[in-house]
Amino acid sequence: MGSRAEPDPGLNAIMSERRQLINLAYRLLGSLAEAEDAVQETYARWYAMSREQQAAVQSPGAWLTTVASRICLDLLGSARARRERYVGEWLPEPLPGSAGPVAGSSGGATADPADRITLDESVNMAFLVVLESMTPAERVAFILHDVFGYPFAEVAQITGRTPAACRQLASSARRRVRDAQDPKTPATPTARQARLVRDFKQAWQAQDIGALVGLLDPGVTMTADGGGLASAALHPVEGGEQVARYLADLAALAARTIGDLNLVERSVNGQPGLVGLQDGRTVTVFAFDIADGRIRHIWAVRNPDKLRPWTAT
Repeated sequence: MGSRAEPDPGLNAIMSERRQLINLAYRLLGSLAEAEDAVQETYARWYAMSREQQAAVQSPGAWLTTVASRICLDLLGSARARRERYVGEWLPEPLPGSAGPVAGSSGGATADPADRITLDESVNMAFLVVLESMTPAERVAFILHDVFGYPFAEVAQITGRTPAACRQLASSARRRVRDAQDPKTPATPTARQARLVRDFKQAWQAQDIGALVGLLDPGVTMTADGGGLASAALHPVEGGEQVARYLADLAALAARTIGDLNLVERSVNGQPGLVGLQDGRTVTVFAFDIADGRIRHIWAVRNPDKLRPWTAT
């Protein structure tokens, strides 16, 4: 028997890194599809090496992380140019929750994508949107160090910069995160968030502008992402009254044109959210940022390319 017929003794160890790599790449890129492509390219480069070259790698996991991070860094650079040509606002790709719908809601869960992503505060929509404001280098240094705990010496090897430069990049990224948060506002418990989302759903379905205004922060912002493939506002809608009226108009328009949109409470990136269904098909995913008992951000993802993880059952 030739050596080609022998199983790869390190295959299980190499493939066991896949979930960690997907978790890293999703946080770096904000897109599950792009993350999976980056990880696939990482494995392609590993298996393009000879057995001897692979055996010379002291830590295959570290090698895979380095290569995946560098691929993501390159993708982030090119993504900036692509997003300048994007139709309307660009939002990160939302992830279905792996543990089913939020408590007290109806609707099934699509477990597969979330089974590969650990849902914590580093993947909620508010955090991912802040990441989009960072430079590619800031984002990579911050995610590797602050989220995944890599020391700056290792981050430096991955990014090709000095440890001091990586420390400065992560510090700059940290300031962006702090600036986007109100340190005086305590985190809203998940159960309270779920109740607010449910109240929002009911007020929206009733086209009750007064009730909607009462649930929205006066400075609320609603951002939609259609990518030119689905109808969506090209610019954010701002202000409680304006957002409430916009939502009421949307509900009235939907009732006239497509019938009532079926809104289902679901976990979106680990937090209570809503899914808009039309003929059983996901057409919109709504994520919320809730602070001090009010909704201060609404993100509506309508680009069908970003809703693929929500279509499987």
